[in-house]
Amino acid sequence: MGSLRLSNVTKRYDDVVAVNDMNLDIEDSEFISLVGPSGCGKSTTLKMIGGLEHPSEGTVRIDGEDVTDDPPKDRGLAMVFQNIALFPHMNVYDNMSYGLRIRGSASDEIDHRVDEAAETLKLEGMLDRMPSELSGGQRQRVAIGRAIVREPEVFLMDEPLANLDAKLRVHMRTELQRIQRKFNVTTIYVTHDQEEAMTMSDRVAIINDGELQQIAPPLECYHEPENRFVAGFIGSPSMNFVEGTVRDGRFESEKFDLDVRDFDLGGAEHLTVGIRPEDVYFAESKETNSSEPIRATVDVTEPIGEKVFVYLYTQSENELSNRDLTDIDAEGRSQFLMSAPPDREVSEGDTIDVVLDRRSIHLFDTETGEAVAHGVEPKSTPTP
Repeated sequence: MGSLRLSNVTKRYDDVVAVNDMNLDIEDSEFISLVGPSGCGKSTTLKMIGGLEHPSEGTVRIDGEDVTDDPPKDRGLAMVFQNIALFPHMNVYDNMSYGLRIRGSASDEIDHRVDEAAETLKLEGMLDRMPSELSGGQRQRVAIGRAIVREPEVFLMDEPLANLDAKLRVHMRTELQRIQRKFNVTTIYVTHDQEEAMTMSDRVAIINDGELQQIAPPLECYHEPENRFVAGFIGSPSMNFVEGTVRDGRFESEKFDLDVRDFDLGGAEHLTVGIRPEDVYFAESKETNSSEPIRATVDVTEPIGEKVFVYLYTQSENELSNRDLTDIDAEGRSQFLMSAPPDREVSEGDTIDVVLDRRSIHLFDTETGEAVAHGVEPKSTPTP
């Protein structure tokens, strides 16, 4: 068993709060990713779970047992961190088997586990090499192998694929999932790569400024973010945000107006509309679930093969012909991004009409950042 619970865990460094009142319940055999911007506290959280950092407040429990004050060796964990720590005087075999030898495992069992891990990690033929003879990616694979052979109750991984080349990194995502399922091991995985988190995890825990923002299955975080931070962090490219005010059932802003009578706004008057670039379409493809057309000017296009990212300046039709686009602020806050099909030709300076998929519109309270509503289905039309 490898269930894990963090209860009101806080970590302070002098007057800096790195982790603030963290509560996490992780079930046995779950694969959980901790994601967030640099300095958000995800690695500190992992270190407190592993016993490398002691919480300033709160408790860490594994299988219901309080291990807050236990040293790492007594927690039944295996750790792989971003900074590779191999014994430089030991070859690959000895590095990978070290933990098993310390525990007194039989030689045949050690050989079997090391050989199996070496095959999985593509380290066959390298077991006699010294760490100095390996590339950075190979050394990281040895570190992963050292954790795998121990068959622990919980894996702790802090960006273990960071030093691998792109092709091997994609392969290792699949291999890590296969290994985790094979050994049925609870895995807590820290990464800055949201694609890794989305593709590998049972649930994703998004952290910002030391506080847990949302923990949910990847697609739930994508489709139903609990606040504006989660909405902007999950998804690439990032969600578009437009701030405005609700009057008489309409959202009004400098960029566009939107009918929001079908949304349950809970009385909120100052809202931020969020819409992902892939949910913005050319007006000619308008369907019953689309918003009213929005006039826009093309600023920049970025063809990337299967789609084209189109950066827009959205304005009302009357303003469009009178406003000098060079006056729009230099930070690009007036820009609006859409993801267009590659067969649709658009060029800088083109004037186009776009629509939003109302089923994919997100509304947030501007003051608190909390989600108010996530999309609406089109109302059915009565049959005559």
